[in-house]
Amino acid sequence: MKSFFAERRPHDGLTYDEYREAWRRKLDRSLDGLDKEERKKAHYVRYNYERSQHVHERYDPSEALRDAVAAIDESQLWMVLTDDWCGDAAYNLPVIVEAARLNDNVRLRILRRDDNLDIMDQYLTGGSRSIPKLVAFAEDGTERFTWGPRPEEAGSRFQEAKEAETDKEAVIEKLLAWYEKGGWQQVDDELAAAIEQGRSVKEGAAA
Repeated sequence: MKSFFAERRPHDGLTYDEYREAWRRKLDRSLDGLDKEERKKAHYVRYNYERSQHVHERYDPSEALRDAVAAIDESQLWMVLTDDWCGDAAYNLPVIVEAARLNDNVRLRILRRDDNLDIMDQYLTGGSRSIPKLVAFAEDGTERFTWGPRPEEAGSRFQEAKEAETDKEAVIEKLLAWYEKGGWQQVDDELAAAIEQGRSVKEGAAA
């Protein structure tokens, strides 16, 4: 069992409603007195709130994902490392949330990345603290599956854009444009596969 799990840090994370409310309150803050970087981050937070709301309004879990989640027959804690300034999370987290809501055996908790870097550093992607990162645990702390930070195609597109562009903002804009065209729906397929893989591992260990 991971030490942070034994300390129950994921259990004490934010519910999605708590996370969302704290996010919403940031939208009412004045930008006066903020430096350039702080103002940029504040704009990201606002745009991402709107993006996430857009996904919630449009998304309907696929039959494959519904079946995969329905088959979870044990209590699981889904820990998501994320934050509201992240564009990937704005599109991908709502899919994870809607999936978790399909089964009462699943409890989702959110840990803010920068407040939990010691945990984040155990789930790096290519050496990077990329978010959102989902880790599903059984009650005894066994990891059932992980997913994140972005769909496979998004990862490929991001890498290609990085190699072609020297402007970081241009790279981000290309990725966001892909998400805006519906790329976030690929999370559904990958999440269903990850859940199924986790169940196979569990059944194999029990055999």
